[in-house]
Amino acid sequence: MVRKYFGTDGIRGRANGTITPELALKVGQAAGVVFQNGEHRHRVLIGKDTRLSGYMIETALVAGFTSVGMDVLLTGPMPTPAVAMLTRSMRADLGVMISASHNPYDDNGIKLFGPDGYKLSDEIEAKIENLVDGDLGNRLAKSADLGRAKRIDGVQDRYIEFAKRTLPRNLSLEGLRVVVDCANGAAYQVAPEALWELGAEVIRLGVEPNGFNINKDCGSTEPAALAAKVREVRADIGIALDGDADRLIIVDERGHVVDGDQLMAVIAESWQADGRLSKPGVVATVMSNLGFERYLDGLGLKLARTAVGDRYVLEHMREHGYNVGGEASGHIILSDYATTGDGLVAALQVLAVVKKQDKPVSKVCHRFEPLPQILRNVRYKKGKPLEDAKVRLAIKSAEQKLNGQGRLVIRPSGTEPVIRVMGEGDDKALVENVVDGIVEALTDVAA
Repeated sequence: MVRKYFGTDGIRGRANGTITPELALKVGQAAGVVFQNGEHRHRVLIGKDTRLSGYMIETALVAGFTSVGMDVLLTGPMPTPAVAMLTRSMRADLGVMISASHNPYDDNGIKLFGPDGYKLSDEIEAKIENLVDGDLGNRLAKSADLGRAKRIDGVQDRYIEFAKRTLPRNLSLEGLRVVVDCANGAAYQVAPEALWELGAEVIRLGVEPNGFNINKDCGSTEPAALAAKVREVRADIGIALDGDADRLIIVDERGHVVDGDQLMAVIAESWQADGRLSKPGVVATVMSNLGFERYLDGLGLKLARTAVGDRYVLEHMREHGYNVGGEASGHIILSDYATTGDGLVAALQVLAVVKKQDKPVSKVCHRFEPLPQILRNVRYKKGKPLEDAKVRLAIKSAEQKLNGQGRLVIRPSGTEPVIRVMGEGDDKALVENVVDGIVEALTDVAA
């Protein structure tokens, strides 16, 4: 299905480029029309991260929703998983998160959640797109039926309590020195507070947002500062979230980065031992390491792979009854608790295992030796480089060289004009050779 506005994670693009006030207004009107069912007073809950453009987009969305008769509840900066949880908890008809996740400050986006807290289906997104491009003038509310908007208090406390309740009541993090990097993003208040209330000694990084510094040299995509701080203060663990806090990366006490595959292995093995896995397996994407798959197999667990994108992981989890899934990048979905990736909740589950085993994080979170995996990104300006004959020939040649001794995943990004090339196998030199060949062909075409 070709979509004009929605990508793999809502609508995303450059603020005042792709994401304009006009578009946000129309999305608010269109989504408001789609999600009005029945005679009750309808309402939408809107959260955001800390980007400067969030003010502009929030105001335009409010105008759109109120113009079609929906009341609006504004939370201010809140993690994406908190918006999903609050949408469900507060019986809103729709939830909206204004964020471009791990992207730089000058990007932004609009993520929509249904009343059940789940991201929208392709079919509903298509309905919204059709309305955005149509004439919404005849769908506006009468003067007396316009919506109201208000900022609501206490939602941060509600999310903190929700996150804490995902752990056993008697579990304390006392004795753990934790560095938490909130990427100057949406969790800059709630994540450190939750960890402190659970008893940890908390050192805070990335908690001074100014509208421009979200994800800048910090957070889960730039963990170097966190690793340095962990070593400096001799912390037990470092926790890195991204701009909207649906992604998690861990740093062990030595300052070494632990990715989502290792974290899913930690949680899955712990839940298996406790009889908490709903199915004997984990859902991950084609980008997860083959070493992870082999490790799970040794535990008698299956790795079910999907296309890249947490929405596809979640769809497979819901359809087949899994309760642990995620991505190597750190999106970890624990469906017993959340309807989307939740970096804080996933971090708490890892911390629970650390406390239970009473071992260094470097021991707890190193479950398998990852196979050499090479990832390259090739930016292009226009067209469809993967359809070029030269590129197709390079891919075919690479597959022949691997000869079944590894994996290749070549795909366009769902959020930016980039082709991602991943190669993986036991022989690192061979993997580098085949990836370089594909990248060279793509670069020639994309130039």
